[in-house]
Amino acid sequence: MNKINKVLIANRGEIALRILRACKELGIKTVAVYSTADKSLKHVRLADEAVCIGPHSSAQSYLNIPALIAAAEVTHADAIHPGYGFLSESADFAQRVEESGFIFIGPRAENIRVMGDKVAAIEAMQGSSVPCVPGSDGGLSTDDNKNIAIANKIGLPIIIKASGGGGGRGMHVVEKIADLLTAIELAKTEALSFFGNAEVYMEKFLTTPRHIEIQILADEHGNAVHLGERDCSMQRRHQKVVEEAPAPGITPELRNKIGKVCADACKAINYRGAGTFEFLFESNEFYFIEMNTRIQVEHPVTEMITGIDIVREQICIADGQVLSFTQNDVKIRGHAVECRINAEDPNNFMPSPGKITQYHVAGGLGVRVDSHIYNGYTVPPHYDSMVGKLITFSDTRLGAIIKMQNALDEMVIDGIKTNIPLQARIMRDETFRKGGMNIHYLEKMLGALNAI
Repeated sequence: MNKINKVLIANRGEIALRILRACKELGIKTVAVYSTADKSLKHVRLADEAVCIGPHSSAQSYLNIPALIAAAEVTHADAIHPGYGFLSESADFAQRVEESGFIFIGPRAENIRVMGDKVAAIEAMQGSSVPCVPGSDGGLSTDDNKNIAIANKIGLPIIIKASGGGGGRGMHVVEKIADLLTAIELAKTEALSFFGNAEVYMEKFLTTPRHIEIQILADEHGNAVHLGERDCSMQRRHQKVVEEAPAPGITPELRNKIGKVCADACKAINYRGAGTFEFLFESNEFYFIEMNTRIQVEHPVTEMITGIDIVREQICIADGQVLSFTQNDVKIRGHAVECRINAEDPNNFMPSPGKITQYHVAGGLGVRVDSHIYNGYTVPPHYDSMVGKLITFSDTRLGAIIKMQNALDEMVIDGIKTNIPLQARIMRDETFRKGGMNIHYLEKMLGALNAI
């Protein structure tokens, strides 16, 4: 390392532990920050230094920019890693970090700002020849007749989306022109309420798409590579449940074609760090929907099939180093599947915080567990319900699924409810085993299970 000798980890849970491990392998000292509810987190115990930054409320701790900057100052950290969630895609945070004299382990603030605005991101991608969903090519105006004309040109059904949105909020599908204007007003109201930005835009609504994403890495010396694709189509309410890599049915030729487009786009916008291009995939065509300017929850499946440590690369890139490999060095081998393990009721999905009275992790060749929990740990009620990720790897997709099925059967988390039974049902589902499900499949599967 040239510039980074100590990293402040501005996050919690499994991703904080993941970052700490990467830093230790690189010989970098670590600073853990924690809320009053998180003093017993594993990475807090393992870090070289730990600083309490506020009460359990995220707004007063993990989203408190002055507290995070102050913690970096008092511990003399060189860099700050935001992980995912919280402030990881806040351009203002990235800017404040750099202005305060620290290195932000992530993209430049201007990249985050553009990609955080869905309309601006689409415009940037269109300028870089990235295929996009047919749409309004910008925010909708207040001209009702013009909006109706745009919808007729695109062709029904269409979907109204919030420009600054995510997580399925501020989205409305329109199947009849008579419903269009009401949907636009509803979307605007929700967008303003959830994101502080009332701008909405219009896109063609793809009826049976898959969710395919491309992982990229880019340094500040003009180099960019892609690490193949992931299939994240198994979703509930727009939230990913199971991820896998590579995506079933994507040929090497198609992968290299779309991957090169994404890498070239990163060069064109002077992107730095790790990033993910998310696409809807239908009728053998890719349609860009957004770019995540951070590490993804599902990054382990890509690491398993490429052998590349993405978090380590993030740190090295932020340190100013040149990528240590080229596109020709990236080899995709085997198949990996990831199940998100959530502290929630597997039937009604209600959060299930509480003390873990017994914990046994799955193991064996090709089994990886990324989790911060341990026997006796108390899952707090204040944060996201994900308590870990179970990842399996094999030479074939079916082999990875069978390993996952066995690992789920072996894994024990007592004292709280988890979604392990649901994940086990998914692994045994015949349609899932065939592969290539669209983003609506899991919802339909759950509906069928509830009807029994």
